[in-house]
Amino acid sequence: MLRKFWNDRRGQFTVAAALAAMPLFGGLALAIDYADVTRERQAMLNALDAAGIATAREVLAGKSDEEAIEYAWNFFAANFPPAKEGETDFDVTLPNNATGGGTLKLTAEHQFRPYFLDTFLAMLAQVEGPNILKFNALTEIRLKNTLEVALALDNSGSMDFTGTGSGRKRIDLLKEAAKQLVDTIAAQGKLMTQVEEPVRFAVVPFAASVNVGAENRSKDWMDKTGYSPVQNENFDWSTMTVSGKTAEKVGSIWFARGKGWGTQEDKPLTRFTLFDMMQRVESTSTKMTCVPNGGTKGGCTNKTETIYNYAPLASWGGCVEARPSPYNVTDEPPSLSKGATLFVPMFAPDETDRTDSYSRPANNNWMADIVSTNTDLTRLRYMPKYFETGTAVKAAWGMNEGPNVSCSTKAITKLTDVTAASGLKTIKDAIDAMAPSGATNVTEGLAWGWRAISSREPFTEGRGDQERGNDKIVIVLTDGANTYYTPDTVTAQTYSGTNYKKGGNDLASRRSIYSAYGYAGQNYDTTNLPRILSGVGTSVSKTTFDNANYTKAMSSHFATLCENAKAGNVILMTVALDLDSTKTEEKAQIDTLSACASPSRARKNADGTPVKLFWNATGKTLSNDFKSIADELSNLRIVG
Repeated sequence: MLRKFWNDRRGQFTVAAALAAMPLFGGLALAIDYADVTRERQAMLNALDAAGIATAREVLAGKSDEEAIEYAWNFFAANFPPAKEGETDFDVTLPNNATGGGTLKLTAEHQFRPYFLDTFLAMLAQVEGPNILKFNALTEIRLKNTLEVALALDNSGSMDFTGTGSGRKRIDLLKEAAKQLVDTIAAQGKLMTQVEEPVRFAVVPFAASVNVGAENRSKDWMDKTGYSPVQNENFDWSTMTVSGKTAEKVGSIWFARGKGWGTQEDKPLTRFTLFDMMQRVESTSTKMTCVPNGGTKGGCTNKTETIYNYAPLASWGGCVEARPSPYNVTDEPPSLSKGATLFVPMFAPDETDRTDSYSRPANNNWMADIVSTNTDLTRLRYMPKYFETGTAVKAAWGMNEGPNVSCSTKAITKLTDVTAASGLKTIKDAIDAMAPSGATNVTEGLAWGWRAISSREPFTEGRGDQERGNDKIVIVLTDGANTYYTPDTVTAQTYSGTNYKKGGNDLASRRSIYSAYGYAGQNYDTTNLPRILSGVGTSVSKTTFDNANYTKAMSSHFATLCENAKAGNVILMTVALDLDSTKTEEKAQIDTLSACASPSRARKNADGTPVKLFWNATGKTLSNDFKSIADELSNLRIVG
């Protein structure tokens, strides 16, 4: 009709009217078609994005290439009906294709037929024929190239208890759930054929301390010279004046002087010196010699000599003390220029032989004193006893006893590629090797979990922070609050009498048993605060030395550590196991763990805020909770 109207030239009014109507009709046509094309294009984009996210999950779940492509098309077409009419070209590039790398790409080209514009343009040109508009869309779903996950898992003595609602020990439930998690993520990682070591795990067992591995004693990040201010806080090397051995302090470092040291002469004196030089008399034998007596007939007199056969007293178990604040809550690399950043081997001092008025011995009396002074702190710090053991010690001291008290866990297993069969076995074997014993120091567990995935020393296996497409995650699980004990609340050795339930004595006024923070009564810096109370929040008393305040102090360190790790782009997932929110202390730990957790990238609360990556698990739910953790790790590998 419009064309007929245009061709009618019978009157000036008609022509004038037609000319006046042209902008009106053209504008109307453009407006209608523009609205339609915009709406249809946005619908296609939405459908393509949704298909990409959904298909990425199916790829991670193990679908074949053919199944993934078919799934992508069906999902896209279901959400964009015009595609079913054959007017849309659709293509999928899978992440394991040579051209796709680690990215899933979906592209679509759609043909849009305008309702009015076609007629309008044909009328102007006075030609017949359709005018088709084409528009393209692309969505890329990057399957994260790499995940680095540290499992910081509680190995304290309470993990030997039965898990709520399960009938099985907590440690056994944890092993099963953790191995299932590793299996799931490893299987997904194997699909990333174009990525080197896409999924790596580390295992960090913790109890009262963390074991970094005795094989690392020669590393530069260990304090081998005495630069750390905590190296000699329990040892008075000035007392070393026997058997040809003396010591001289040069600056802040003690050196071995005298000929009695052998190969140690003129070298720094450290805790490693003690481990290396302490010996015990393993056995004795008798040697008979005939000494000429000067007789006229060449006679001799028999002489009996006792021969002592020595063996090592103990070897370093691999545990280290917490660094002084603020380095205990950071992953700042160790450096000789900052002695406090170096890691110091744990060495539990031998405590006094004397008992108190309750007949209680010291909690960690593992060799005989050889000094007669009545000052019990002097007995603890007196150095010659470590080199004059005599026959008092028959058997070598092992883990969590003697100088290795509070060192009870297996060593850290470094980041390992679990997509390789050998690596998967290594991590699962490390999980199986865990055994419950000792107190709980969740702070050190998290700190070493962070260090295990870091690219900086002490462990350097982690990818650099600047590397894109890599997520670093620490999963922390504990079944209790942080614990540090006063001597009278722990019985570390049995003794006769009726007061064994009152623990050990504290005649040396150390105010705690020895553990990762050293002694709570030991000052290390000019602020006259022990490490456990240094750098804590204002809610922690600096003058109260009891178990409850120690727990508050350790939780304060933990909270600071959590914030530091998250600021370092570490994703924190926390799990409370069998903690009861109706009990004050356990409720406080639940709140601490929840506050530490990072926000989820995938799950939202009803109000739209991200869900915290925190699980309040029981023995009964632990397996399912770890499946939920696996889902979160899968979500981290998909970015729209």
